[in-house]
Amino acid sequence: MRIVDLNNETKADLLGKLLKRKPASFPEYEKTVEEIISNVRKNGDKAIFDYAEKFDHCTLNTSNFRVSDEEVAEAVREVGEDLMGVMGRSINNIRTFHECQKRQSFFNTKDNGVILGQRITPIERAGVYVPGGKAVYPSSVLMNVVPAIVAGVKEIVMTTPANAEGKVNSQVLAACKLLGIRDIYKTGGAQAIAALAYGTESIKKVDKIVGPGNIFVALAKRAVYGHVSIDSIAGPSEILVLADDSANPRFVAADLLSQAEHDEMASAILVTTSRQVAERVSEEIDKFLPGLSRREIIEKSLENYGYALVARNIRDALDAVNDIASEHLEIVTRDPWKTMTQVKNAGAIFIGPYSSEPLGDYFAGPNHVLPTNGTARFFSPLSVDDFIKKSSVISYSEPALRSIHEDIEAFARAEKLTAHANSIAVRFE
Repeated sequence: MRIVDLNNETKADLLGKLLKRKPASFPEYEKTVEEIISNVRKNGDKAIFDYAEKFDHCTLNTSNFRVSDEEVAEAVREVGEDLMGVMGRSINNIRTFHECQKRQSFFNTKDNGVILGQRITPIERAGVYVPGGKAVYPSSVLMNVVPAIVAGVKEIVMTTPANAEGKVNSQVLAACKLLGIRDIYKTGGAQAIAALAYGTESIKKVDKIVGPGNIFVALAKRAVYGHVSIDSIAGPSEILVLADDSANPRFVAADLLSQAEHDEMASAILVTTSRQVAERVSEEIDKFLPGLSRREIIEKSLENYGYALVARNIRDALDAVNDIASEHLEIVTRDPWKTMTQVKNAGAIFIGPYSSEPLGDYFAGPNHVLPTNGTARFFSPLSVDDFIKKSSVISYSEPALRSIHEDIEAFARAEKLTAHANSIAVRFE
């Protein structure tokens, strides 16, 4: 792992490299995505079936496009009771955390007959995208679906690619069984996003699309945004560990590797005030690598986006943390809670040596769908709020409007909107 002194130049170099991973940095794929979306809008299911044959080498038709109850039952048997139990306990933790996010409608009344409020309602229909490819993540099924359920979404439809035999990953289907999701369709990539956004003969269009995916999925979500809502345009996974000389280098190395194994573009960054810790972490990484199943991916990830930044002091270290605004931030300092109070930008914050990032991925309860590519400066984790709508409610009595109608008319005339002014004035002719 490369070890460099943290200064303005090295930080700028790192930020520049990280920004290059954004989906917007790959315009060569945009034309392909646009063609796929256009084809699905025009030809519906037929386009989906053609792309399944082309990309997944899978033959789909109207009889096998939707995952059957028998396929789900078979998947549950394959997964077995042990993993089903683990996922069930994870669901309970996720549900408990997200229940705390629920909001209530409110109404404020005044004696003069003014009633102002906010009405909160869930979206009607949500689409969840579950990727295939290099790895399959049933944990993402839980994280995307549970907040929608807690919010009260009535209809949840899922899309996920099938393999060449027309089968969907058993763990994904088992997770769906635990969550009560039955509308599951065998399609992936940009074509799945188009189907969810615009609808086909089989898939009814949704109001919002959530879930991670590759560059084609990310660009497709960006293309359909506005016609439907989306959670975010996610980039590759990120972890940043902020450590001082009290950190356990073996723990830190293991945690950095946990994210580097996602893909070659994942970033694993250590920011530390101790050069000795940086050197020992690098040594521990080298010891771990031979025994890891995704070693080639990890090595490429570390070669591209693996850094140990050695800061002069904790203030400089925190400045770097806030500038990078990582998806996952681990704090392993002598007083991590005090350090945490100075963190402004991070998707999820893991405090102390026994709060390893995978705890958040699988089990703790907070959502693991997090802002990436520095967007933690202005975006938040997926939550119940992503599946609700807020409507303002306004009610004025005649006396209440009479007392302020001249102010409104004056404001409207100042903007040269005379019809606005007349709409108020006509009530007091």
